[in-house]
Amino acid sequence: MSKLLRPICCLALICLVGCGRIDSPEADGRLVVAVSETPAFFQREGAKPSGFEHDLVTAFADSLGLKVHFIKAANPHELNDLALSGRVHLAASMPLGNGSLQFSLPIRTVTQWIVGHTDFLGPEQLSDLAGQTVEVMAGSPLADTLRGLDEKSRPRIVEVPGVNEMELLARVAEHKSELAAVHEIQLDLGVNFHPELRPLLQLPGKLEFGWVFTGEGAGALRAKADVFIAAARSDGTLARIHDRYFGHIKRINANGIAQFIDDTKIKLPNWRRHFQSAQDLTGIDWRLLAALAYQESHWDPLATSPTGVRGMMMLTADTADILRVKNRLDAQESINAGARYLSQLLEQIPVSAKQPDRLWLALSAYNLGMGHFRGARYIARKMKRDPDVWYDMKQVLPQLARPEIYARLKSGAARGGEAVIMVENIRSYYDILNRFESAYVSPYPALILSSPPIQGRNAEGTEMLPSSFW
Repeated sequence: MSKLLRPICCLALICLVGCGRIDSPEADGRLVVAVSETPAFFQREGAKPSGFEHDLVTAFADSLGLKVHFIKAANPHELNDLALSGRVHLAASMPLGNGSLQFSLPIRTVTQWIVGHTDFLGPEQLSDLAGQTVEVMAGSPLADTLRGLDEKSRPRIVEVPGVNEMELLARVAEHKSELAAVHEIQLDLGVNFHPELRPLLQLPGKLEFGWVFTGEGAGALRAKADVFIAAARSDGTLARIHDRYFGHIKRINANGIAQFIDDTKIKLPNWRRHFQSAQDLTGIDWRLLAALAYQESHWDPLATSPTGVRGMMMLTADTADILRVKNRLDAQESINAGARYLSQLLEQIPVSAKQPDRLWLALSAYNLGMGHFRGARYIARKMKRDPDVWYDMKQVLPQLARPEIYARLKSGAARGGEAVIMVENIRSYYDILNRFESAYVSPYPALILSSPPIQGRNAEGTEMLPSSFW
């Protein structure tokens, strides 16, 4: 490029960026946010976005009385460009460290891993990376981490364009590449879908991520964000949002995940139409019903527990009678009854509980019975926990096994810890089925068949002792 053209091009770029700058959020009437679309932190389910970054940014915007407008960045390079352009109010989120940018307080801290296949021995120490080829997502800070290794440990780095970290992990699982570098949370998620993945080496150091602020009023907005983040950390908002998306992902080991994936290929085809029929009946996603059935019986229609709970959905005799089930060992009858039962439990959860917490709470009631569940809600309020939030209730439910707690409830003791494990396992199975099984569009509107009110799996209510007992 000639000496004359270079300053002209630079001037044009400055003009383009400057012309695109936006007003402050208050003047603009909304909070404009750049975000990378990733399976872990921001994704769209149909037309509705969700994810850790989405929920946290939305909560921040709500605290300011603003709506959010998200702009999707295709990769970290584009996210960085949007942060520098002044066309957004904040970018969520980027690694701290660039002195020219205004960062919030850290939102999350991550470790970085080299991942291989279980068939591949792979490097055991950093020095073994020399001469190896490691794939990273194009523009990822992991590339800088690898380049920063000692020359004797530095691998050949391949930045793969147009993929996210989950897709890099799939390449390793499918033997399309030998090694990939990813962040820990992506690894934990990836193992749920590809149990053949093997974490090999943790790279040195950790990365802190925060929001980046640009445009008009960036300093003032950053100050408000810091106050919000500090409050979210102290009042548990950050922990609750993290748990909503990641709290269940390490509950089942790789062998359990591998067995489940095998069973989806061998067993599930025999029962898929029954779960879809139950979706027709209740409107509940057939994959959620299948995940519940797998947790209950591993898709064995003849399953029987020592306590007499039987069938695909493991119904008690009392619950089966209330639901007018003639044969608990008939797979279709059991699945339909279990789906109806869950649907009725969902209706009994207070409207103050929002999704997805409402679903997780109903699943815990499926295990405990509504009597014990109501008792747990009462205990939660006494412990100053939110009975409408699963993150809080999963701390409370195990307390039902403590004598000093269950003595205060007419329903008595319960294995609340088992209910927590059940729900978290179902969440993992449901994630896997969502990835590998197609959604089913029912040809009929959801129609919940009428039946007598269900008080819970043990068909018992719970009366609380006087508050003075506490």
